[in-house]
Amino acid sequence: MALFTNIAGVSGITPDDYGPLIIEPVERQSVALQVASTLKTSSTKVHIPIVHTDAGASFVAEGEEIAPTDATLGELEVMPAKCAGLSIISSELAEDSDPDAQKLVGDGLARSIARILDQSFFGSLPIPAPQGLEAVDGVGTVDAGSKFANLDAFQEAINRAEDVGATITAFAANPADALTLAKLKQAKDSNVPLLGSDPTTPTRRTVLGVPLYVSNAVTAGTVWGIPRDRVMVVMRRNVTLDVSKHARFTSDQVAIKATLRAAHAFPHPAAIQRVSLSKA
Repeated sequence: MALFTNIAGVSGITPDDYGPLIIEPVERQSVALQVASTLKTSSTKVHIPIVHTDAGASFVAEGEEIAPTDATLGELEVMPAKCAGLSIISSELAEDSDPDAQKLVGDGLARSIARILDQSFFGSLPIPAPQGLEAVDGVGTVDAGSKFANLDAFQEAINRAEDVGATITAFAANPADALTLAKLKQAKDSNVPLLGSDPTTPTRRTVLGVPLYVSNAVTAGTVWGIPRDRVMVVMRRNVTLDVSKHARFTSDQVAIKATLRAAHAFPHPAAIQRVSLSKA
């Protein structure tokens, strides 16, 4: 399939102008890039050191020998994988530039890359996609009952993260669950919503003061409590654009390829909290 100038609603575009239209929307639309910390690398693999237990300390009397203790260390090896999108347009479309068409194609590639990045982050996609939250062993689990009726489960998730020295900085939910939570009221006959609002982003809701992000990539019935400093998106290369007229030389078409190399790292699974509804 390819785009041509005779398709309704499509006008020309100049490929050289694609760059900022792709890079900026990906970072803005990907929930994973908003809730996790980002680690940039120039290497094929990244080794993230982990301290499982700290070296000990104790009070000692004056002149008494201090007993030595050792920390227990480990590491997490992460290799970024490639996420790519490809669009084919005719030379006529490339030459007949129009800002509206430029934004349309750029936003489309951005949405596709952001969507698959989030699916890999919150889910468990097959190889070569990087390991996501659904595949991580050892995360904290909180049973929210048969339905979201109050915020008790979220308070428990916050406390459980604090028990292991972490702070939940974001909750991520499926749109259906986010709507259910948004409809909760402070009292039976009240119209005041139970969720709070973010003063910096009026349309964003908060759960017990923690921002609530919404993504279709999150499994319905599950809300993830994420501590930003314990969850990472490792990026080998930011979104880049390659334009080629050679691959489809005989049909006089232009190939536009957007690629991103990224992986996810969860060095402290116990800090991540999974709030889930009970299965019937």
